Parts: sequence; C-alpha cells; structure tokens
Amino acid sequence: MKKSRISLSMSRIRPIGMSDRNPAENVAEEYYDSRDADAFYARIWGGEDIHIGLYEPGLSIYQASRKTVEKMAALLGPPHGDSKVLDLGAGYGGAARFLAREYGCEVTCLNLSDIQNQRNRQLSKAQGLEHKIHIVHGSFESIPDENASYDIVWSQDAFLHSGRKLKVLQEVARVLKPGGELVFTDPMQSEDCPADVLQPVYDRLQLDSLGSISFYRQQLSALGFTERNLISLPHQLRTHYFQVGERLKQSYRDLVSDVSQAYLDKMIVGLDNWVSAADAGYLAWGILHYQKAL
Repeated sequence: MKKSRISLSMSRIRPIGMSDRNPAENVAEEYYDSRDADAFYARIWGGEDIHIGLYEPGLSIYQASRKTVEKMAALLGPPHGDSKVLDLGAGYGGAARFLAREYGCEVTCLNLSDIQNQRNRQLSKAQGLEHKIHIVHGSFESIPDENASYDIVWSQDAFLHSGRKLKVLQEVARVLKPGGELVFTDPMQSEDCPADVLQPVYDRLQLDSLGSISFYRQQLSALGFTERNLISLPHQLRTHYFQVGERLKQSYRDLVSDVSQAYLDKMIVGLDNWVSAADAGYLAWGILHYQKAL
C-alpha cells in the first residue's frame, strides 16, 4: 500500500518579513504572535503549559502537560534551589514558574514571541515569582548569554521550529557549565519515516527535517554529552493531539468569540493530520536527558 503525504498545517501563516534570521524562526514568531494563536493556546491548554502531556486515565490536557514538567524535573534529581536554568522556547513560562516555585531555581525564559512573553510576565507577577524569572526575547540559535552560564538547559517542544538544529545544540553546549544538564522534548520524525511524507510540514515551517532521536543522539555525543535518560513516548504525542482536537471540537462555539473560524477550522484539520501521521508511524516524541562533559 502506497503511503500518502500528510499535511500537518495547523493555521494560516502570514508572509515572512524581511529578516536576516533563519526563515523558520520568522514563521514561528509570526505564528505565535498572532491573536488567534494566543487565544487558542491560552484557552485550550489553560495558559500555563503549551506542550505535549503525559496522559493517564482521567487527566485533563492541563494536568497531563504538567505531568511532563514534573517528570522532566524528576530526571534532574530534582534541581537544586541554586540552579540557574535556561528555558528555550519557554512559551507562557509554566515550566519556569514550576521550577522557581517548587525548587527555588532562577530561570531565564528565552522566547521569540512578544505576546507569549507578555503573558509570561503577567502570570509570573501574579504568582509572586517575577523575581525568580527573567524573560528575554530572543532566538535559541543565538543565545544572548556568556559561555558556561547555566547549570540546566530545558526545552519543551520548541526545537522543531529551528531550521538549524545543530546550531541550537552547539549554543546549548556553549552556555552550559561543565557537568551541566540538558533535558528536552520535541516532536520528531521516526527513524524509518519515508523521505517525502512530511514535506508539507517542512514547507510550512521552512524546514528540511523535524529531526529524529538518532539525530539528537549523534550530534550531542559529538558535542561531548553523555546520555542519561531517553524515554521514547510516541503514543503520548498521538494522545495529546487527539485530546486537543477533541477539546477544540467540543469548545468550538465558545472559541469563535475569541478565535477566527478560519484558524479553528485549519487547526482541526492540522490536529487530525498529526494524529494520522502518528498512527502511520511517521512521528516520534519523548524526553531526552543529557549531561555535558566535566
């Protein structure tokens, strides 16, 4: 049976502006800075964590998303109160607030979206955590920090937006202290994904690959990292997009007061296609945990 190409388009993307940055960064910034995207993610995910969750029976999207944060923190030992953490592609800052509140960490949130950064500031201030969280508009392809600045680099479902993933990993290696830890999740393509089946999503995001577990393993090893944990959970990606799609469909009439119908309709199609791609075995997802050499 011939495998079909699957479009993972989730929304209308405005034309890319003039910039010296990688085109994929412009696509991500313009998308997440849109009013439609902000309203959708704030309402469907609950406005704290906007990433893939770890689902158990009865858990909501918000609860499952928070489970991912808790699991990642547990892999770190958990982190010490004096740990300096860099969250790459921090979104609304839910993980940063968790780390600051539960463990006393000082967290820098590096994120391209001004709208998300504004919501992050508001939420952090409302929760009395603004003194522990520093929010910076910027790119993880060019991290605006000195060498060996952080004990931990953290990222959730953000690296896929980079067209220069090796550059991102090189920047992570640069800003981590010797012995520092990297923990991240990311939607990836499976190792045996056909060469062109995900081309529509590559085109939409201005990418040539989603990356894969073997890519991250090989590149991080070459950069002197040791693998501490690699938890492959592709079924959680499938479950998450299915749950988000179902909630969107159930909330459709209420959402149209804040989100355009065109956005919602394209999001439904896109979410269904993510589920189909996962069912076809084209996608991977998991928690990857590495330590930089001393």
